[in-house]
Amino acid sequence: MVFDCHTHLFGPGQVTGAMRTACKRAWGDEHELVALPEENWESVKDVDGAIVLAFDAPATGTKVPNEYVAEYVSKHPGKLFGFASVDPNNYLAPSILETAIKELNLSGLKLGPMYQNFYPDDKKHFSLYAKADELNIPILFHQGTSFVPEGFLDASRPAALDPIAREFPDLKIIIAHMGHPWVGECISVVRKNTNMYMDLSALGGRPWQFYNAMVLAMEYGVTHKILLGSDFPFFTIKETIDLLWRINDVVEGTKMPKIPNQIIEDIINRMTPEILNLS
Repeated sequence: MVFDCHTHLFGPGQVTGAMRTACKRAWGDEHELVALPEENWESVKDVDGAIVLAFDAPATGTKVPNEYVAEYVSKHPGKLFGFASVDPNNYLAPSILETAIKELNLSGLKLGPMYQNFYPDDKKHFSLYAKADELNIPILFHQGTSFVPEGFLDASRPAALDPIAREFPDLKIIIAHMGHPWVGECISVVRKNTNMYMDLSALGGRPWQFYNAMVLAMEYGVTHKILLGSDFPFFTIKETIDLLWRINDVVEGTKMPKIPNQIIEDIINRMTPEILNLS
């Protein structure tokens, strides 16, 4: 099975404010961050399945509605799995999540402290995690850096998720992008908590960091907890797999350790839906 655990939709007008400004600063004034359903489908149609993420981040100007994602994934049942997003700063967040799962048939929760400006280990947000636990759905956290100046960098360390994993030992938690640039911290928290995983999405664009992240995961014996993800539209799943196969290029001709082909094969063919109990 080839399963992309990290893809996005960004409809027209859904990226505004700080996020839109930051994207233009990074990629040029003509750039608008848009990823339509038909573009997402073009990326994932030839693989076995994918997760598609909503995003409710008013603090930094992004609103990809749960309904927008639900409408798209409903056209490809059993192949596409939508993850809801709710703003944890909204006191109604647990009930909004419950509605998204039970009425929109979404399959998980996407959170991003860097974009939603909340501290994940603050006890006031634990009712949201309790609701996810009750609903038996996974949470995917963007627990790493970003180029958006208004985001809360100090809320983004992977270790901030450790109290959540300990409080809810049955709650499946995925750390996106292997928590870059805090990859070592991500690996440490994932290794100690049996309910935690990490995805490698977007790391292929940083070959040296990608290689070092994989070596560290190999040395700590946690490559079995790495999930395949593209971060579409920033990368396609085909590009991601190609970059994974080329991960050893940066040390070609040296005595540096190599990532074995078997580890790469295992990541590409991981049974992610079974791991995350997706349905």
